[in-house]
Amino acid sequence: MLKKIHHFTIAGLYVLATIIPVATDSISFAQETPPQPLFEYSAINHPVMGQKGMVASHNQLSSEIAAEILAKGGNAIDAGAALGFALAVTLPRAGNIGGGGFMLVHVAAENRTIAIDFRETAPAAANQDMYFDEDGNVVLNETYRFSHKSSAVPGSVAGLAHIVEEYGTMTLAEVLEPAIRMARDGIEVTYDLAADLSRSQRLKSNPAALHKFYKPDGSNYEVGELWKQPDLAWTLSEIAEHGVDAFYKGSVAKKIVADMEAHNGLITMQDLANYQVLEREPVRGTFRGFDIAAMPAPSSGGTHVIQMLNILENFPLAKMGPESADALHIIAEAMKFSYADRSKYLGDPDFVEVPTEALISKDYARDLAAKISMNRALPSDEIAPGNLAIYESDETTHYSVVDAEGNMVGNTYTLMFSFGSGVVIKGTGILMNNNMGNFTLRSDIPDAFGLMGSENNLIRPNRRPVSSMSPVMVSRDGQPILMTGSPGGSKIISANMQMVLNVLEFGMNIADAAVAPRIHHQWKPDVMELESGISPDTVTRLIDLGHNINFSQRSAGMGSLQTVMREDGMFFGFSDPRRPGAGAIGVD
Repeated sequence: MLKKIHHFTIAGLYVLATIIPVATDSISFAQETPPQPLFEYSAINHPVMGQKGMVASHNQLSSEIAAEILAKGGNAIDAGAALGFALAVTLPRAGNIGGGGFMLVHVAAENRTIAIDFRETAPAAANQDMYFDEDGNVVLNETYRFSHKSSAVPGSVAGLAHIVEEYGTMTLAEVLEPAIRMARDGIEVTYDLAADLSRSQRLKSNPAALHKFYKPDGSNYEVGELWKQPDLAWTLSEIAEHGVDAFYKGSVAKKIVADMEAHNGLITMQDLANYQVLEREPVRGTFRGFDIAAMPAPSSGGTHVIQMLNILENFPLAKMGPESADALHIIAEAMKFSYADRSKYLGDPDFVEVPTEALISKDYARDLAAKISMNRALPSDEIAPGNLAIYESDETTHYSVVDAEGNMVGNTYTLMFSFGSGVVIKGTGILMNNNMGNFTLRSDIPDAFGLMGSENNLIRPNRRPVSSMSPVMVSRDGQPILMTGSPGGSKIISANMQMVLNVLEFGMNIADAAVAPRIHHQWKPDVMELESGISPDTVTRLIDLGHNINFSQRSAGMGSLQTVMREDGMFFGFSDPRRPGAGAIGVD
């Protein structure tokens, strides 16, 4: 690899970076944290450091690819696209070219942040009743989750190509080259990959997936063995040579449609040809004097991260202390109100009117905050989606990249379930999504992640399903300083919010902020989930306040934050240890 790229363990070999002081201009009770020295030996967890850029992703090998691009002179946008394609090779359970997602791209030369929507779309033949049998029951595994019919039109190739062509400095072929090389020549099977394939035996029910992921005799690949993906290498090479049209109109598209037609799938040549990447204006808010930018609808993540932070800004959380019973109680109550609103109002803004400005209104947040009692947890049945009229004015992956010029990319993209639908398109190596499962089937039926859905999210041709995915960017004095994001289904929103809160409110470095135990409450079911590491005394106090604690969830990791930060001329990164094989790499 490159001599200038410094490799670090998850914990980091260097000690911490600057801790951000909390702004106190208008909030008298906010914690006043003096600037800290660059090297802080009292910290428990330490970010990776670099002088020329930073990459954090769920796969060390793919992080190395992106760091190579930066070291060779590419910008963060080039590196972000190369990383997206590389993860399709190295992290097949979530990295993909057969899915879709959302990106935040900050273009430093223009001091402009763009929300890139490359979410999948429902095929033209999709309809509201397609997953119900004659008795009105959902046919789950047969068609809804694990079939050709469960796939929406993929957007990942279009999204990654779009940022290179519009904001990158390299060609699409150049950023594809590392992924093509790894798919063609093979990668070494890691413990993480071997375990994923061993437990995902449903992949063997699809002949093309069996051919792609297992040995010729059907046995599993072992740790240390070489795994090649020649069909995927062909697909990526076609895109490199013929551009994005190869996937949506040309040789690759023809193979996708032929496989769909042979297995009762819905995606047609017209569906692929009609797919478009959309540039949207980020949803924006503030917290303690810092600016927050995140993904707008059809992502629900950005809107409700900002809504939660607006509610929490009304409480002296820093004085209460992180992981105190009072602070966790208030955070959980804020989550309930936000997830209740999510259940009613979010949808594809090209089809329905989404009241974003009302949802992120500071006045609305103050009214919600006034409903929170310090002495009692509100049962979810006492919380309903708010009346906004008066305020009008679990398998995904994320990565973050920043370069020396200040360009930033945060990308969260998905196949939905681990390994998506389990369907590989014959001859292409493309693993397809099952993101039709993110649509609302009926308003009384939770989605695949247990979230109650909105009628705004019912299946309609060409509609984009609501998602929790959202990269989040924090700026100070007009300059971006932090980019973060996470997988985790419904827990993406709560994980992202807690990262921002831990840094800006509690003064943690990004490593301590990522490692700190998390909580989650999504309104319904009325259960507060806790990670391990929270004090038993705190848990007892939360129960006394009336919170329903799901003890079976206490050891389950919530999300996996991939975070980069730019501060005082240095770059910092941290890959959440909740998922194996992740890695942050600094470029010097």
